[in-house]
Amino acid sequence: MSNPAKSIRIGTMVSGNKGDAAKRIGDIAGLGFESFEPFFWQTTNGQNLADLGKRCVEAIGDRDITISTLGMFGNPLETAEIDLQTLQGWKDCIDNAHHFGATCVAGFTGRIRNKPLTESLPRYKEIWSDLAKRAADKGVKIAFENCAMDGNWATGDWNIAHNPDAWELIFNETPDDHIGLEWEPCHQMVYLIDPLPQIRKWAKKIFHVHGKDATIRWDVIREHGIFGKEKFVFMRTPGFGDTNWTDVISELRLAGWSGSIDIEGWHDPVYRDALEMTGQVHGLNYLKTCRGGDFVVDPV
Repeated sequence: MSNPAKSIRIGTMVSGNKGDAAKRIGDIAGLGFESFEPFFWQTTNGQNLADLGKRCVEAIGDRDITISTLGMFGNPLETAEIDLQTLQGWKDCIDNAHHFGATCVAGFTGRIRNKPLTESLPRYKEIWSDLAKRAADKGVKIAFENCAMDGNWATGDWNIAHNPDAWELIFNETPDDHIGLEWEPCHQMVYLIDPLPQIRKWAKKIFHVHGKDATIRWDVIREHGIFGKEKFVFMRTPGFGDTNWTDVISELRLAGWSGSIDIEGWHDPVYRDALEMTGQVHGLNYLKTCRGGDFVVDPV
C-alpha cells in the first residue's frame, strides 16, 4: 500500500543558479530526502529551464522523490536590470514548472524599495495580477515566502508578504485561489510573532513550507531589548531551534494539509560550512520523527 505519512514529504532546497542543480540532486538524493526545491536567486542566468527540469527528473530516477515547488527569489516589482531578470525568471519558472514535475513557484512579492509597505500595493497588483493569470493558465500555484529580508512596515527592499497584516492586504489585491504562501515559523519568530496559530487560520493559503527554525534569546531581550548591540535571535535548521515541529506537522495534518517541507539550509550559525549537511540530515531525520516516525502497516 502507499505510505500515507508521505502526504507531507521532507526535503531540501537546491540552488539552480550555477546550472548544477541536477548534479546536486543526484549527489544527495541517497541521503533520505523525499523532495527537492530547486531555486534561483534573482536570475536564472538564461538557463534552458525545460532542459534543467528534465535533467533534475533524470537525476531522481526511480527514487520516491518529488519536486513540488520551484523558487525564484528577487524583486520583480522594481525596474533595474536585475529586477527585470527576476520578473522574467518568474515567467520562465511558471512556464516550465511542469518539466520539473512541479505545481508551484515560490519567492518574494517584491517591493518598492525604501518605501512604506502599502506604497507597493498598486505595483504589486499590476505585476501579480498578470502573473496570476499566467500561472492559472499553466495549472501552477504561486506562493510568497513570509520573509521580511530585514524589512518592516516602514521600509524594505525585497518582500511585503512577511506578516499576517500584509497577507490580508495582498490577498485583497489578488484574491486568486492559486496565490498563497510559502510559510515557515522562523520568519515569524524573528519578529516575535507566534507562528503556530497562523496554521489554523491560513492553512488553505499555505502551498509550501520551508523547514527553518529560530532560537530566540529571551534573556538578551529582557536585558538589551531588540534594538541593542546583542543579537537576540538566530535562524536555525529544524531540530536545533525553539519550535516543536511535532506541533507544526500536527496542525498541518489537522487542517488537511499535504505537500512538502523543504529544509532551507545555510542559515544555522553552528551547523554550517563543513557541518552543513550534518545539520540538514539531522533536520531531515528530526522532521521525519515529528511526522510520526516510520509508517507501520496494521497487520489486521
